[in-house]
Amino acid sequence: MRYVMKDKFVYKFGKTTEGNRNLKELLGGKGANLAEMSSIGIPVPPGFTITTIACKRTIDQSLHWPDTLYDQVVDGVKHIEQEMNMGFGHSNRPLLLSVRSGAAVSMPGMMDTILNLGMNDLVANALVQQFGNERFVYDSYRRFIDMFGDVVMGVEHRLFEESMTALKREVGATSDIELSAEDLKVLVERYKAIYRKQTGHMFPSDPFEQLTLAVNAVFSSWNSSRAKKYREISKILGLVGTGVNVQAMVYGNMDTNSATGVCFTRNPSTGEKKLYGEYLINAQGEDVVAGIRTPIPILDMQQRMTEVFDELNRYTSKLEMHYKNMQDIEFTVQQGTLYILQTRNGKRTGEAAVTIAVDMVNEGLLPKQEAILGLVDPEHIDQLLHPQFSSNQIGETELLGRGLPASPGAAVGRVVFDSKEAEQAQQKGEEVILVRIETSPEDVGGMSAAQGILTSRGGMTSHAAVVARGWGKPCVAGCSDIVIDDKNKTFTNGVVTVHSGDWISIDGTRGLVISGKKDREAPKLSQSYYTFMNWVREYEPMVVRANAETPKDAEIAKKLGAQGIGLARTEHMFFGKERINIVRKMIMAEGESEREAYLKALLPYQKEDFKGIFRVMESYPVTVRLLDPPLHEFLPQNEDEMAKMALDMGMTIQELQRKVEALNEHNPMLGHRGCRLGITHPSITQMQTRAILEAALELREEGVEAKPEIMVPLVGNVNEFTHQKSVILAEAERVFLAFNQRIDFEIGTMIEVPRAALTANEIADEADFFSFGTNDLTQMTLGYSRDDAASFIPYYLEEGILMDDPFQTIDKEGVGQLIHMAKELGRISNPTLKMGICGEHGGDPRSIDLCHELGLNYVSCSPFRVPVAHLAVAQAALKQAKENEELCV
Repeated sequence: MRYVMKDKFVYKFGKTTEGNRNLKELLGGKGANLAEMSSIGIPVPPGFTITTIACKRTIDQSLHWPDTLYDQVVDGVKHIEQEMNMGFGHSNRPLLLSVRSGAAVSMPGMMDTILNLGMNDLVANALVQQFGNERFVYDSYRRFIDMFGDVVMGVEHRLFEESMTALKREVGATSDIELSAEDLKVLVERYKAIYRKQTGHMFPSDPFEQLTLAVNAVFSSWNSSRAKKYREISKILGLVGTGVNVQAMVYGNMDTNSATGVCFTRNPSTGEKKLYGEYLINAQGEDVVAGIRTPIPILDMQQRMTEVFDELNRYTSKLEMHYKNMQDIEFTVQQGTLYILQTRNGKRTGEAAVTIAVDMVNEGLLPKQEAILGLVDPEHIDQLLHPQFSSNQIGETELLGRGLPASPGAAVGRVVFDSKEAEQAQQKGEEVILVRIETSPEDVGGMSAAQGILTSRGGMTSHAAVVARGWGKPCVAGCSDIVIDDKNKTFTNGVVTVHSGDWISIDGTRGLVISGKKDREAPKLSQSYYTFMNWVREYEPMVVRANAETPKDAEIAKKLGAQGIGLARTEHMFFGKERINIVRKMIMAEGESEREAYLKALLPYQKEDFKGIFRVMESYPVTVRLLDPPLHEFLPQNEDEMAKMALDMGMTIQELQRKVEALNEHNPMLGHRGCRLGITHPSITQMQTRAILEAALELREEGVEAKPEIMVPLVGNVNEFTHQKSVILAEAERVFLAFNQRIDFEIGTMIEVPRAALTANEIADEADFFSFGTNDLTQMTLGYSRDDAASFIPYYLEEGILMDDPFQTIDKEGVGQLIHMAKELGRISNPTLKMGICGEHGGDPRSIDLCHELGLNYVSCSPFRVPVAHLAVAQAALKQAKENEELCV
């Protein structure tokens, strides 16, 4: 926060202006922009902003104001009186005020607003004398009682609406605007009666009492449930409170030469350079969003209010030029005079974001670097890459539940509860949604066949979420609103029961489960998208790779800009129809020679897997992780599969069950997996090494140059790594001897065990690269199971114990410190050591920002997150460069 005077809680704007747009943290976005607009000649009604610090202190002191705040507010009111030549609560030229919230980050509709404050019976009479317009005065009066009662005193808005509806019925009016001045006088008295009945008090007539109560209401709205939820969803962190903007009222409801509206300097859906918005004649601001009257398209104003429209066009263009961003502007016209009430950077779709960025650069409004840094968010790019539901409204009766938005996009299909059913349906050309309590590696066939995945259990990095994101499949995970009955093949939310074969739609972008079939729109990438992404690549200090284990995934990743594969998980390759039985026989083998025979049968399949990926990623590095999960995950779990395997292996089901049970572990995540498998069964490491290197050598004969990197998983001790490295090197020599030629390849490890980070200097002496497996590193550092953490992390976030879900954004103080330590220790031992991350955090912009700060070489993420990662990498670099420039200045 910029330097501010101690205990100064009120900043004025108008002809005398004390703030500017650089004080957003102190004044809130709205207050800072009101001050900025005032200073550049925009017609803004005068006012003052109460700071966010005053909000925090007032909330901390149980709504008791800091000592000097009341006096500063009174002085602020005098400032408005002088600039407007009016008096607050006076019987001569009365001044009314608006009281609006405004946090440093825009939170539209989340906090409170009160208009027409200062109204009472004496003021109403004086306004009638001043303007000679009883209808306008009593329309403003009834609005004030309604808003004050609702926002400040908690009187249900419904009660005021019911009273108005009853009066309209009595007088034969069909809309609010048809009520006469006399009707509105009656309504004011009825509203006062409602207020008194609900609060036990007369409606306050003292304007300063009204103002004090209204300011407290806006302060309190900072901690309303909806505001807190919005901040949680939007990941708005580190703010202390909301500013409160007190401003002279201007009236769009005075007559037919008055109006109110909202406009954007460009179309927020398409980015088209044309004024876009709506307005209402003879109305106040809330009417535009309330839906009581149908707003008029802003371009119609050119015919109805030509001079005002031309003036609006000039001011909106000036604001866009000044802020160098598309603006969202609120305005009021009072008897032909235009006032601008707010400007802020407009929310926009992904399509609009890239179009606006490219157009503004081409127009010379700003350089490419500023467009990359300020006009497009990573979420905009993500939005562009996935099919989305059309803009048709989703009704509450259609909504079956809400879960975690685990993988973005829109999917529609018939419900199936079994992976085999999903695969069979795909073969028939049917679209299905796989519904599971949770998924396992055995479900990958069904997951691949399904249009989307819905689980009732699991978090953002659960198996379902990780695989779905990798494949670009929509997924809603951890949807606790539904209960799944696998036996009867149904799920229910307590109101609606969905059966196998019923149609549902899932929105992985918002975490929604919807009944029936919803329309979808395929993503269409514009030329602006490609232009923008080419600019992004000019400012990247880190390489972006992808996590992929099939040629199809690698192809998608490469098309989206991946510069290599940072993680190819070999275990997913074992579930193919031709090979799973061989894998199972290998696991059940009685001795090493029998195991080697089955591994030899697997070798051609593995080799073809690697050749497919190497061929697609020619000349780019491909990091292959050796087998990682515990072996029991490959074995059948249900009776039918058990019986089939027992028959195939010539044993009884009971014998097979005993063998399977013997392999089960109490805590498999910390059990016999990763490099421990390779150490106890070196033939597995040998087979995989041979498959990788033979694939590369055979491709060389085809003219394809592969760049394999072999990664040893779950190393915690340097001796584990040197053991596996020696096995790999020995097998490599045998392969090179057989082929009579050599290729370059690298051997590295995944840093996912905290001890590996702490002893990174020892491991770096032996390794060519480190890849931080941040999923497991987070689990082991925090002691949280990523599949079960969803049951308590929401509470931790709500209570402020955690600021972020550590499985979505790297825990900077804990996991981040381990990465930093490993990097420092590793580079001391091996200055050329290459380092990156390959966990799910590789596609998270804030985690990427940390990776850039730590000086890593690359990030690797799901294929459909690659463009997002490109933008996040460029933004991290440009942000650092900008901060360095400011420090120099």
